[in-house]
Amino acid sequence: MRVALDAMGGDDAPGVVVDGAVEAVRTIPGLSVILVGDEEVIRPLLAAHGIAEDHPALSLFHADEVIGMDEAPSVALRQKKKSSIHVGAKLVKQRAADAFVSAGNTGAVMAVASVVLRTLEGIDRAGIAVPLPNNTGGLTVLLDAGANVSVKPGNLYQFGVMGAMYARHFIGVENPRVGLLSIGEEESKGNDTIREAHELMTRSSLNFIGNVEGKLLYKSYADVAVCDGFTGNIALKVSESVAGMITGFLKEMFAGSWRGKIAYLLLKKDLEAMKRRIDHAEVGGAPLLGIDGAVFISHGSSDARAIRFALAAAKKFIDQDVNGFIRQTLAENRGLLEVRKEEKPPPPPGVWDRVRGIIGLGGDEKKTEGDL
Repeated sequence: MRVALDAMGGDDAPGVVVDGAVEAVRTIPGLSVILVGDEEVIRPLLAAHGIAEDHPALSLFHADEVIGMDEAPSVALRQKKKSSIHVGAKLVKQRAADAFVSAGNTGAVMAVASVVLRTLEGIDRAGIAVPLPNNTGGLTVLLDAGANVSVKPGNLYQFGVMGAMYARHFIGVENPRVGLLSIGEEESKGNDTIREAHELMTRSSLNFIGNVEGKLLYKSYADVAVCDGFTGNIALKVSESVAGMITGFLKEMFAGSWRGKIAYLLLKKDLEAMKRRIDHAEVGGAPLLGIDGAVFISHGSSDARAIRFALAAAKKFIDQDVNGFIRQTLAENRGLLEVRKEEKPPPPPGVWDRVRGIIGLGGDEKKTEGDL
């Protein structure tokens, strides 16, 4: 299994990225990593780990350019076609790699992957799937988490299919419950897009459970929560903010007095277990579902451990053939999105038509001043 890894992507690249790649090939059987980036910068980092240039599971592929974390996605597409992101996606396109992983500019990764690799047949738009921890110790997939600001009902249905197949064949949920993130559980709640998507999902083969309110997102009410990228990204960022605030409160409480320090020592093991449950590094990044190939986006602040988990996740995604099951489910529901041809209602009568109706003129009469 060959995974192309953006060595130049992330807040602390390329150091932690190379560290994570080395850890991965040493601990994950059957994994081969292609580090994409500036060879002159990467080679000494590998040498520091004792990695020879002819290592069987770790190789280099040079890329001249780097996409900055604050650069517009259009830059990656139009001006930096020799960037590590672009080169990594092309390796997958050319079948030189089975998957691509990057902790770099999320918008650039999404834009380049969509153009270079295209989407699966039957998928109009790719979506970012973020696995969130829930109160049962499992995961709830939030999709889309930022790729599409505005969507159509058919897009939300496709997100439901992709999320369900990811939850079933990657996370291991036997019959994933799919819900629509909305402002109320009632079928009538939400905007027109949500209501039309509700109808589509109800008629599909998905295990659709209806609308899901935000307060149920972390309560294992649904295994997949579907929404547009605008809503999903806000939900994700608010969640990260709240988690950071609570972590800060705990640190203040335990460090603020001698009693707090004693309490920390007593609870240290439990607190470490809780931290692992909510740590984004544990889930191995977010897949860009719907792309014709495996693409994983890691957090920009990823450390070596997070990179290792992301590489393991990409390998598992390919091993489990998640894209194959997405194709199969779409085929089973073929025709669901076909436009239904309906007779258009007649246009509302104009002012002259209403006047003619009042005075009893026929529909074929010519409009003349004498008619009034």
